[in-house]
Amino acid sequence: MKWVYFFGNNSAEGSAELKNLLGGKGANLHEMTNLGLPVPPGFTITTEVCKYYYSHNETYPADLKQQIAEALAKIECVMGRKFGNPDSPLLLSVRSGARVSMPGMMDTVLNIGLNADTVLGLIKHGQNPGFAYDCERRLIQMYGGVVLGISDNQFESLLANKKAERGVSQDTELTPEDWLSLIEQYKKVVSDFTYKDFPSDPDEQLMGAISAVFNSWNSKRAIEYRRFYDIPDDWGTAVNVQAMVYGNMGGKSATGVAFTRNPATGENVFYGEWLPDAQGEDVVAGIRTPYPLNDHQRGDSKLPSLEKEMPANYSHLLDIRQKLEHHFRDLQDIEFTIEQGKLWMLQTRRGQRTSITTVKIAVDMVEEGLITKEEAIQRVATDDIETLLHPMLDPRAHYDVIAIGLPASPGAVSGEVVFTPEEAVALKEQGKKTILVRTETSPEDIAGMVVCEGILTQHGGMTSHAAVVARGMGKPCIVGCEAIIIDYENKEFKVKDLIVKQGDVITIGGGTGRVILGDVPKVRASHSKEFETLLGFADEIRKLGIRANADTPEQARIAREFGAEGIGLCRTEHMFFGDSRIQAMREMILADNEEERRKALAKLLQMQKDDFKGIFREMHNLPVIIRTLDPPLHEFLPHGEQRIGEVAEEMKVDVNKIHERIKSLTELNPLLGWRGCRLGISYPEITEMQAQAIFQAACELKQEGVEVIPEVMIPLVSEAKEFEHQRKIVDRVAKETIARYGVSIKYYIGTMIEIPRAVLTATTIARTAEFFSFGTNDLTQTTFGFSRDDIGKILPDYVKKGILKWDPFQRIDEEGVGTLIRMGIEWGRVTNQNLEVGICGEHGGEPHSIEFCHKAGMNYVSCSPFRVPVARLAAAQAVIKEKETTAYDVR
Repeated sequence: MKWVYFFGNNSAEGSAELKNLLGGKGANLHEMTNLGLPVPPGFTITTEVCKYYYSHNETYPADLKQQIAEALAKIECVMGRKFGNPDSPLLLSVRSGARVSMPGMMDTVLNIGLNADTVLGLIKHGQNPGFAYDCERRLIQMYGGVVLGISDNQFESLLANKKAERGVSQDTELTPEDWLSLIEQYKKVVSDFTYKDFPSDPDEQLMGAISAVFNSWNSKRAIEYRRFYDIPDDWGTAVNVQAMVYGNMGGKSATGVAFTRNPATGENVFYGEWLPDAQGEDVVAGIRTPYPLNDHQRGDSKLPSLEKEMPANYSHLLDIRQKLEHHFRDLQDIEFTIEQGKLWMLQTRRGQRTSITTVKIAVDMVEEGLITKEEAIQRVATDDIETLLHPMLDPRAHYDVIAIGLPASPGAVSGEVVFTPEEAVALKEQGKKTILVRTETSPEDIAGMVVCEGILTQHGGMTSHAAVVARGMGKPCIVGCEAIIIDYENKEFKVKDLIVKQGDVITIGGGTGRVILGDVPKVRASHSKEFETLLGFADEIRKLGIRANADTPEQARIAREFGAEGIGLCRTEHMFFGDSRIQAMREMILADNEEERRKALAKLLQMQKDDFKGIFREMHNLPVIIRTLDPPLHEFLPHGEQRIGEVAEEMKVDVNKIHERIKSLTELNPLLGWRGCRLGISYPEITEMQAQAIFQAACELKQEGVEVIPEVMIPLVSEAKEFEHQRKIVDRVAKETIARYGVSIKYYIGTMIEIPRAVLTATTIARTAEFFSFGTNDLTQTTFGFSRDDIGKILPDYVKKGILKWDPFQRIDEEGVGTLIRMGIEWGRVTNQNLEVGICGEHGGEPHSIEFCHKAGMNYVSCSPFRVPVARLAAAQAVIKEKETTAYDVR
């Protein structure tokens, strides 16, 4: 079996199509090589080796070392150097490469092959002893940390002490003698920790580094990252071994990171950062503040740009930028090194970007003819759309900015200051929001980065670890905020004379770089034209209608602004909880006979009618499904002795009467009790009043010229006769009201399917119902026998032990609840071919559930107003995915 794939000298054994086998980084290295770009030669050890390694007690296939040796010989031939040769040594880098980018989550080791003999050959090659000894020092530090498990702090403290001893601030100011001294100190750290000398055999170094990369696939931070991004554990990582090229060989050398477009704004300009006489990790680790790539980016800054300092290399890089973006047809994140005037490409990958940028780039590339509308839809995650609906700083708010950093990832958030990921996790468990403040982040901080609201770092640039990871997560982030001085020991940071302690609340504006003391008011984000254009693409493609759950005119207005095509659920009970309304509702509940109930209901009639008029007016010419009263009556009565006494006094009734009524309405299981249509059957006057309010509102607006499409939904039906009883009441009131007003209104009467028996009798119910709306919240409860309010006690163990894959109240259980839904749709349409079917539970805004609804043949989904844009996109993605699956099946 082939375990190793070589690339180099404009020819590669792999390609981008082999991403699953070679990993994303490896596949792109092969692809760049085939494109004729200057890529240092190397080879990729496949993800299959990683799988073998873990399934065979961390051992390798018998022929792997032989394939490595053969590929290594090819690298030596291309580079004209030999691995382990003291006169002309070939040095190697060893990097990870999963099939999807996991920035900083797995390990890298550079300068493999250096020892006391080969370092002399490197000095001969570079004519720079300080550079060569620095490389050896870096090898010991990286190998010691990655392969041997030694804390990086042990090495960094020695380096800091040496610079303090020499009175210098930069690594480049140390002499060769200083580096030699540090090398001996570093080797002692290794021997003290491992009780062995640092390995000098290049082959041992290489295999140790390869094993470390494979081991890093199951590191804590990598596992956390995979869990956050839902990356399967069995994918494994590839390992890329490449000839080293150096950006720290003097004034004609440099290193940098660039994006083919601005990753923070989406602007179609070349964007990046570079450092002269440096290695790649110096740019991304936040150790030194990098320089702007070009004069456009530099603006008024006096920092040197690569365009100005190395114009020929910059021009070459600009050509490569165009070639890569047009080839991959996406924003590319590239790494490069210039070694003594020669440009080398070390990596290209899909660039991490903000949600705003994701949308802008997708739309721009459609307009530029690079991608199709369908591809644009697939490139934007529903999470990106949801992020764009997050709040921004209220422009009317007054606040004092205490510091400004680089705006790495947009959005405004507030939270308590914490300085470690552990503190962020602990406070999250207490339900508190935090801002993680670090000098710079590292992959070890991933757990805290996942749970915090936003990230603030003292050092680092726009391509630093914090910036890249935050953009990928959609979290607000500010980096390179040099005005803050962090004191970890005292858990505080200073800005001049101001001290901000752990637990203090700050606000960060990730799109502006502003750090503000206190919790600043926020407003809903405004949407770019690209946002609307993308959703327009989605509307052209999707088949599902998108409605909203809305109980007030304001909610209806927001829903329509977001593109809702009607209301799929208006819960009338929410209208009864205002101060004046709740008293009338309680009068109805406490009534001793029908006459008293009707008297109380008459007070509610006008209130409900006004509510419905407001909602109908906002949704003119669009359907509005109104659910008749659903919850049990005890929910409207007061709780607690003090409150019961206050209500008795307000209503001028005997407190004992309230107690007696509460007792009479108490049920052991209210979910399955006297509620929904059961209330309407016991008290038909309730259904009658609500029908009067609905149709009076509709008729009065019709007289004003407002088109109204009312749909009345009867809840908790399990027997067709229940529905027919309630339908007769609604139908009678509707016809009487419409005739009295002298208008023409088309209306519909249907039911909510939320009881398994309703599914099983769907053919009978559908004979008189004009629509089904699946109430998946209760349908999930009654199917599983779970209480939605109490499942939190059960769910963690169920998910951890693999009994359930996810919370069935957040994502539809397709195997059980989904089967019932399919049955209900299929059987309902047996007797009513024109049966309209939708969903109005919380699942209506969840992307996986929306895909299920599309496949099940529903007409629409209904969700909260703020999730309407998410649903529009998810519905389009479901169509595209179905087409792709069908095309694959045909092949």
